[in-house]
Amino acid sequence: MIIVRPAAVAGTFYPGDPRTLAATVDRLLVAAALDTDTDSEADADSGNIAPVAVIVPHAGYVYSGPVAASAYARIAPWKGTITRVVVIGPAHRAYVTGLALSSADAFATPLGEIPVDRVAHEVLLRHPGVGVDDHAHAAEHSLEVHLPFLQRALGDGWSLVPIVAGAADTGTVADALGAVWGADGTLVVVSSD
Repeated sequence: MIIVRPAAVAGTFYPGDPRTLAATVDRLLVAAALDTDTDSEADADSGNIAPVAVIVPHAGYVYSGPVAASAYARIAPWKGTITRVVVIGPAHRAYVTGLALSSADAFATPLGEIPVDRVAHEVLLRHPGVGVDDHAHAAEHSLEVHLPFLQRALGDGWSLVPIVAGAADTGTVADALGAVWGADGTLVVVSSD
């Protein structure tokens, strides 16, 4: 049986209707690409290295959508190259000690399901301060709001490593992320207020 973490903030932080959501994200990505000073597509074509990390806000799309789109428009040229996305964001709805992973096999948005990277999940669980806490993920928006952008920018063919950060010291976070950071095809999304 596959366990899917359902979308918790669709219809509030971003549109809940799949067509409206896709159109909204696509519009934001196109506008951001037009406003971009650098030519990310040329960078991707010229053999430059794909980005390894971005810092992106996690408010509702009406507030942070254009800024989030500016980050995701820059990674879109690496569609097919980026195969794992680690999304780490702060806990808002549950108290978390350390870093919380999910037992879910996939995360859902109105645009479909994204598989969780079980290999990275197991690697992270070997680190102190990292555990599974589904309660921390159940209603958390700091990760979820990024998923539709990632789905539209990267298409299919990538897996998710969802991490909710709570009361964790910088060493715990650095050690855990160090285990997956820099692996081929890996992008780290730091979800920020």
